[in-house]
Amino acid sequence: MLDGVLQYEAQIWQAIGETFIMVGVSILAAVLVGLPVGTVLFLCRKGQMLENQFVFSTVNLLVNVIRSFPFLLLVVFLIPFTRLIIGTAIGTAAATVPLAIIAIAHYSRLVEQSLLDVPRGVIEAAVSMGASVREVVLNFLYVEARSALVLSLTTSIVSFISFSTIMGVVGGGGIGDFAIRYGYQQFRTDLMMYMIIIMVILVQSIQFIGMTVARWIDKR
Repeated sequence: MLDGVLQYEAQIWQAIGETFIMVGVSILAAVLVGLPVGTVLFLCRKGQMLENQFVFSTVNLLVNVIRSFPFLLLVVFLIPFTRLIIGTAIGTAAATVPLAIIAIAHYSRLVEQSLLDVPRGVIEAAVSMGASVREVVLNFLYVEARSALVLSLTTSIVSFISFSTIMGVVGGGGIGDFAIRYGYQQFRTDLMMYMIIIMVILVQSIQFIGMTVARWIDKR
């Protein structure tokens, strides 16, 4: 195994870098867009502060449709859109487009579920003190749900890593693509096992960090 690793050292580091790029963009999309979308879903539900059936139904349907797509089919379906945005449908940059879209849909649903777990009395107390919607969200909802939000993001990141292994279909590269091209297709079981070990270590590290942070910020 060591000889194979040394032989393909440059390609392995490149694959790891490509995975970090794809997952990093997915995390940014989840936090910057998925968090607000999930919050809108929560606020526009029946009985909530900004109850709006049309907005809720529209956003909810969009999130459900995206999450219902098998990811490989979603990647292929989005090729024209990816080419329009990036200028090409091939490469790591192009791979970030479908990953970002599924990341937004995936995390927004988990955000909605996390906010639904916040006791309704917290919202009622905030409103009775004259807090605006923005203040309720930032100072009460997110604070009460911070541990669940971190755990949800951790779960999402693990899913993003899994999704990234498929991006070899559009030349996105990454650890999974390397394992298939250099390991499986060339009958190099040692290389494939090495990449699997890297993936396991990466996932376990993220899971440990996420759970540690969630416990640390949970003041209940």
